[in-house]
Amino acid sequence: MDSPGIVIGFYMMAGLVLGSGTLVFLARNLLHALAFLVISFLGMAGLFLTLSADFIAMAQILIYAGSISVLMVFAVMLTPLASRDNGNTIYVLPGLLAAGGIATFVGFLALDTSWSGPATDFTTTIDLIGNLLLGKYVLAFEIASVLLLFALIGAIMLVQISPSDPEEGEGR
Repeated sequence: MDSPGIVIGFYMMAGLVLGSGTLVFLARNLLHALAFLVISFLGMAGLFLTLSADFIAMAQILIYAGSISVLMVFAVMLTPLASRDNGNTIYVLPGLLAAGGIATFVGFLALDTSWSGPATDFTTTIDLIGNLLLGKYVLAFEIASVLLLFALIGAIMLVQISPSDPEEGEGR
């Protein structure tokens, strides 16, 4: 991370992540908060790219910015319209205090740690991880994919079984 362009890109992505994360917290509309969360996920992928963690960046885009965001959109769309606002709750002050405490702790750790450069040259990690996932850890990889498939089928079944209108469900 010696190049000035990479350093500038890192700080721009960090600002994007912090700004969109703050807007997630401050947004009143739940759909707007979800859009800011997607921007925050994409900014995190950009941070990983500036740190030469290409596999984690692509996983961040595919898993979080793609799959988790779509799952959240489905959850928001299936909630009643009256409960979609992000109104005030009693948990704002404890949430702010917890966030401040965590930020202070992370800041103290960042200032107290002696940072050194990477011990190895980062060329690419995708080849190594792909060979491990389809070689040594292929059974765990396949079991995880089957579990995710069953979770998806279960979610679809729950959506089809539960009535959207309580009066419709009585006739079933």
